[in-house]
Amino acid sequence: MKTVLSTKILTPSQKELFLNSGLGLVEYDALQIEMLDVEIPLDFQNYIFTSKNAVKAFLTQVEGTDFSKFRAFCVGEKTASFLTEESIEVVETAENASSLAEKILENHAEKTFVFLSGNQRREELPEVLKKNNVQYKEVEVYRTQLVPKAFHRNFDGILFFSPSGIRSYLLENNIANSTLFCIGETTAMEAKKHTEHIIIANKPTVENVLVQAIKELSSRTDAERSRSTMRDPNK
Repeated sequence: MKTVLSTKILTPSQKELFLNSGLGLVEYDALQIEMLDVEIPLDFQNYIFTSKNAVKAFLTQVEGTDFSKFRAFCVGEKTASFLTEESIEVVETAENASSLAEKILENHAEKTFVFLSGNQRREELPEVLKKNNVQYKEVEVYRTQLVPKAFHRNFDGILFFSPSGIRSYLLENNIANSTLFCIGETTAMEAKKHTEHIIIANKPTVENVLVQAIKELSSRTDAERSRSTMRDPNK
């Protein structure tokens, strides 16, 4: 049986995708999130979110506030949905921080922003804002801690959802011949430092990463069975 390692604990509905796939699943959290005790300025209108964790930090401080005054600019459909569920207007959404920076530059360069970030955030977005004199204030609201765990075995596929997840896994393990299934281009860029066996999700969602892994590894299993049958027709 081919086995997949997920570097984050999946929800019950996500695990269900594996039930009829014939694939084994191992899962763990490669990262741990620590929310920081910082004060977020709430007298601004425009907020940049590049993760759901930043949104969670924001929501802990805006309880009882009039949400209608806030405008959100965010990375990822799930982050956007999370904000919309809280009745916060999402003005721009992009698949990655670089694309969001370009949208801000093109359509909102005259505005002032608060960028709520984590300690592992990438440089692309703030570099574009600085270079083009877009006014913003950055507040680090959470920290991502790597959680090393050794697996004394190889996996046919490994699911990665961030560059930090790859760095965490590699603290105690190696890639070997595993195929890496990445949630997006940014994660894939980190993966390419270690292997060429990479498949990127069609959409930057956990579910699509799972679908890509199941599709790829199930097809390999079928191909191997077919070759085995051809070698031994009595099977």
